Amino acid sequence: MNIQLPFIPHAPSSSISARPPWDAIIIGAGAAGLFCAGVAGQRGLRVLVLDHSKTIGEKIRISGGGHCNFTNRHTTAQHFLSLNPHFAKGPLARYNAADFIALVKRYQIPFHEKHRGQLFCDGPAQTIIHMLLQECAQGSVTLRHPVTVQNVSHSNTLWQVHTDAGTEATHALILATGGLPVPAMGASDFALKIAQQFDIPVVAPRPALVPLSVTTQSLESFTELSGLSVPVTIEAGLKDQRYGHGHFEEDLLITHKGLSGPAILQASSYWQEGETLRLAWLKPEQWHALMEDEAYRLKTVEGLLALALPQRLAAALCEQAQLQERRWAEVGKKERARLTDLIARWSVKPAGTLGWKKAEVMLGGVDTHALDGRTMMARAQPGLHFIGECVDVTGHLGGYNFQWAWSSAYACAQMLTAGGAR
Repeated sequence: MNIQLPFIPHAPSSSISARPPWDAIIIGAGAAGLFCAGVAGQRGLRVLVLDHSKTIGEKIRISGGGHCNFTNRHTTAQHFLSLNPHFAKGPLARYNAADFIALVKRYQIPFHEKHRGQLFCDGPAQTIIHMLLQECAQGSVTLRHPVTVQNVSHSNTLWQVHTDAGTEATHALILATGGLPVPAMGASDFALKIAQQFDIPVVAPRPALVPLSVTTQSLESFTELSGLSVPVTIEAGLKDQRYGHGHFEEDLLITHKGLSGPAILQASSYWQEGETLRLAWLKPEQWHALMEDEAYRLKTVEGLLALALPQRLAAALCEQAQLQERRWAEVGKKERARLTDLIARWSVKPAGTLGWKKAEVMLGGVDTHALDGRTMMARAQPGLHFIGECVDVTGHLGGYNFQWAWSSAYACAQMLTAGGAR
């Protein structure tokens, strides 16, 4: 599918500035930016989208293993982290997962549910990009890329966007430039710098949904388990901390650099430097059932654990508990208690995250206390809006961050008006 949108060629600043002001200029042609543009354009607004990339929608294209985990059926505000935890409720209520699913169905894009409400395209993620571009085309949206935005200024009731192609004026300016993950794709803190330029507070960003590095000493006898994946119950953070406490049942992957897999990615959003992660290799009822079954009395401890855990992990736990080659019937109460601690309350102190290159999203961003949840507009700067990942609303793994992009974009687009935002 090849969709052509109106294109403004590079021109001297004087010719561009002579144009009438746009109703809205959106900086960033990712998920939030394109969706906001399509909704606003179909409402009759004159919309210009600017992006620095030669190929737009790259983060959509690589998401979900190339199949785009475009939403989650079970999305609620409880699936998001923010210093203002109630902020996401309004946008999510105005445009929810069912609304976006209906749009996907209208475009006859086949999809499937993979895990706990996570929805993926059957085909390539490019189909979602095509859908968003078609929505923009139906709204007569003008898309210009690649173009570099050099700076932004404000005069009277208009915002000026100064680019390497000249200057454009607009009644409403929407920042949809995403966050810092995947710098190789041109990720930047542009939206955060604009916020700070106009005295809008920013919550310090850090990588989220990211693997964690662990020292060899911390892993002890687990150094030979690289490549092993196992379901665990994991906890991170504390209730009185910045983003509270997270508790998940997901798969953990041991790598040569540390820990990864869905369990670690989820926990990383709550984990803070210097803290330990707490996990259970088996659920209490599973472990107690093994311990109390008389049929297993003569098995070795390693053999007993291998009934429910991968062989390599069973051997490593036995080595940590110093119970190699011991039969279960020979293990005393204190030794059983020590083994139970390893299985049900294993802990490790990560050395850090693997950084922005490996992070899926950004935690932190434009402080939502400074934004109006109905319009995504800065309360102190009429006409200046922030949507998507650059805002301090970060979802769990599993399609929630895409849903925030759709919901925040829709909330913004619905409140824009010709000649300025109300």
